[in-house]
Amino acid sequence: MEMPYKISVILDKSRLERIRGTPLERMVKDLYGGYLKVIEVEVPDEVAQRILKEFPRARIDARGFIEETPVAFKRELFEVIAQLRSIGREVFDELLKPERLGIIKELAAKEEEYLPPPTLPEEK
Repeated sequence: MEMPYKISVILDKSRLERIRGTPLERMVKDLYGGYLKVIEVEVPDEVAQRILKEFPRARIDARGFIEETPVAFKRELFEVIAQLRSIGREVFDELLKPERLGIIKELAAKEEEYLPPPTLPEEK
């Protein structure tokens, strides 16, 4: 049996407010003693492979979590979760529709442009 992958969606106060009173509220988990609130979304294998293909920097960590996806991807993932009030397969069906994915990839490309190169100390 293959273990499903997961993505953590971090919830700030405004995101928590948007899901308050919905079935999603019961899925919120505390991390770091309650300092962070997250919803863990299970990702079927074929969806995980598609995410890794679409976003070359994304990777799967030792715990089976998909990490280093673009900020735009995680932002849109939350939007779809809030809109559908679900963390089921239909979330990824909506998220990965070609028109939505195209917008996410455009925004992700802009994120790349905004990252300043690291400054290295000058050698003397």
